[in-house]
Amino acid sequence: MKFIVDAQIPYGLKLWLIDRGHDALHTDDLPNKHFSSDKEIIEFAEKEQRIIISKDSDFYQHNVVRGVPSRLLIITLGNIINKKLFRLFELNFSKIEKYYETGSKIVEFENSSITVHS
Repeated sequence: MKFIVDAQIPYGLKLWLIDRGHDALHTDDLPNKHFSSDKEIIEFAEKEQRIIISKDSDFYQHNVVRGVPSRLLIITLGNIINKKLFRLFELNFSKIEKYYETGSKIVEFENSSITVHS
């Protein structure tokens, strides 16, 4: 799978995804780095068929109103330390992968659940 990790998510998540065989970039890899606008990130994700990983609910609103981004992993874990974030990914990412492999478009990752919105 191909991902683009948004600015408010640790750069280390990009590396974690790569270690697990995924094609991953972080917004810091884009020309405008963490200053990339939501529009730029969406256009890039759509062009490269990447799943956006973000805490920013604006991406979900863009999907509802405009139909893009076409695939999104919205993280609603709140403010947690990176160690806990990575532990939750370790415990739950295989489920998230299966949702996308079976055609899910919008997945919400919470502390105690994973919700598919489409």
